[in-house]
Amino acid sequence: MTATQGLIGGKAVDWRHRLDLIIEMMREMSLQTDPQAMVRAYGERIRQIMPANRYVALSRRDLEFPKYRITRSSLWKDEIDPWKQKDRLPLLEGGLFGELIYGDEPRIIDELEVAPDDPAAAYFEGQRSLIAIPHFHQGVALNMAVLMRPEPAAFDREEFPEQVWMSNLFGRATHNLVLAEELKRAYDIVDGELKLVADIQRSLLPRSMPVVPGLDLAAHYQTSRWAGGDYYDLFPLPDGRCGILIADVSGHGTPAAVMMAITHSIAHAYPGPLDPPAVVLNHVNEQLASRYTADSETFVTAFYGVYDPRRRELTYASAGHNPPRLKRCEDGSVHALDGVGNLPLGVFADQRYEQSAQELRPGDQIIFYTDGITDATDPSGNMFGMTRLDEALANCHLTADGLIRAVLDALAAFTRGQPADDDRTLLVAKVF
Repeated sequence: MTATQGLIGGKAVDWRHRLDLIIEMMREMSLQTDPQAMVRAYGERIRQIMPANRYVALSRRDLEFPKYRITRSSLWKDEIDPWKQKDRLPLLEGGLFGELIYGDEPRIIDELEVAPDDPAAAYFEGQRSLIAIPHFHQGVALNMAVLMRPEPAAFDREEFPEQVWMSNLFGRATHNLVLAEELKRAYDIVDGELKLVADIQRSLLPRSMPVVPGLDLAAHYQTSRWAGGDYYDLFPLPDGRCGILIADVSGHGTPAAVMMAITHSIAHAYPGPLDPPAVVLNHVNEQLASRYTADSETFVTAFYGVYDPRRRELTYASAGHNPPRLKRCEDGSVHALDGVGNLPLGVFADQRYEQSAQELRPGDQIIFYTDGITDATDPSGNMFGMTRLDEALANCHLTADGLIRAVLDALAAFTRGQPADDDRTLLVAKVF
């Protein structure tokens, strides 16, 4: 054998041919997404490199000494998927296979002698030599490949180190593929549960806008994940009045969604009409702080206003929330509804909120929003900000729905496809 030759199955072959075989096998393995299919493809290729009359795979994963499972065998007529059909795998203990897999090291047996009462005697029948290749996981041979031939001393020791190396690389690749498949299944389960949480959360939001004399209402709600912490609500009140609530739970995802649902429940369990605004926020804050947020360091910003259509007046209270923007279409001015402002809900149970009143005129438009709107960024990290929000409200001839669309269009143009990293909620009221 020359320096440019090696052995495959005991035969001298050119190094280029060996390389071609290995590259072809690696390429085919890289295309596999199913562990069982990869084992099948690998078996076909490895038989060209390590010819054997019989093949048996063993595993002692999740088992105590001296137990082990036979996970594959060339003697089996039916293919068994060891990851999905573990109950069909033979469970044995002791014997030569037990000695090999618990031996934690590669073995070559040139003269195979098996006791008649060996629990796996049928697997050795007619075979005279074998190699045992352990597959290590965290330093322990949890799996093992056993190749046998009917001739004594049929395996070349010069090839053995490379065979152990190649077989272990394949074992790690298969294990990683199994982990990836298990991880995908776990993600699918979590994804399904989060979708259910999101569906439940959305069911808590108003199904339609109430009819309020002299007021056109529209809303937009978008979570950055399946579920989020933004919340808006509308409450019919006596004398044609309407309560308008927008809130934002600190944090993101499912924990924020749970707190959003709690806030919704507290508001809807309020004894009597939700008025006046400051008293309502006092009640919600006391319930949150005394029962839910004390240990979690969670808080909720909120703005609650009551609109009186007879007086065209909005009475409101704020708990650390972004002041809504008031656009006066008669003169084009923009103002913040920031007459009052206190700490967010859920910080101190004894916090007391104040309220203010704002007279409105026909043509006025109010946009209630969460900071996911103004804090949205473009690919360079610049924020959308208040100025761009005000510019989106420039057209005084738009309906409430039209104003929502104008803001969302301006936001989409600014972010240029940048995914939302916070929930985005808009609630628009237009006076006519």
